[in-house]
Amino acid sequence: MESERRRFLELARLVPAGIVLAGLPLAARAATGDGGRLKIGIVGSGRVGGTLGTVWAKAGYQVMLSSRDIGHDRELAARIGPNARAGTPREAAAFGDVVTVSVPYRALPDVGRDLADLIRGKTVIDTCNPFVGRDGEIAKWAREKGAGLASAELLAGAHIVRAFNAIGYARMGAAHEEPGRIGMPIAGDDAQAIAIASRLIRDIGFEPVLVGGLAMGRHLMPGTPLAGELAPDEIRRIAATLD
Repeated sequence: MESERRRFLELARLVPAGIVLAGLPLAARAATGDGGRLKIGIVGSGRVGGTLGTVWAKAGYQVMLSSRDIGHDRELAARIGPNARAGTPREAAAFGDVVTVSVPYRALPDVGRDLADLIRGKTVIDTCNPFVGRDGEIAKWAREKGAGLASAELLAGAHIVRAFNAIGYARMGAAHEEPGRIGMPIAGDDAQAIAIASRLIRDIGFEPVLVGGLAMGRHLMPGTPLAGELAPDEIRRIAATLD
């Protein structure tokens, strides 16, 4: 009986998400409340962050790339074109209406401390996965707590949306070729942040699928049932069986 109740509650959380997402724009318009265009700060411009920065820039967004190697960021921005620029992580966090964090999980505590004043109250897309072999003890802690809740603790004050965690970076740059075919499972607790992140996700070709709150973020990792290229309806079906 309790398991049925949990499943009902999870399904109930998915229904409002479908209603919210249905009203989002299909093209790369990204209008904010003041009629301006969302800007995206990328903290960590490696394979995932660099790929996302590239496709968002090509979709018409202004992006700022940052990492520990600003020379790399400048070269990447030059290759991407006029919608991309380079800066320090603090400059990227200040620049972005939305901040995407794509760093090894062991670096998240430093990111949270260094950027605390700049990410507070902002939508932050968390693409980071805790791998014990690479990240050590903090990965063990994050896996036990759940990656979504752990990231929210490390990036305190930000409105976290967990996304891009369970699909290879190479596909992130190609989803726009078949818009809506591949679903993107996401988890978050803040409705406005979910709506903003969903818009960005849809505008690069994925269909965003809210699987639940940040507690469900533990399922958004490689090796879980939600990993890989899945159709939106398949994600919804799988998510309804998880707790």
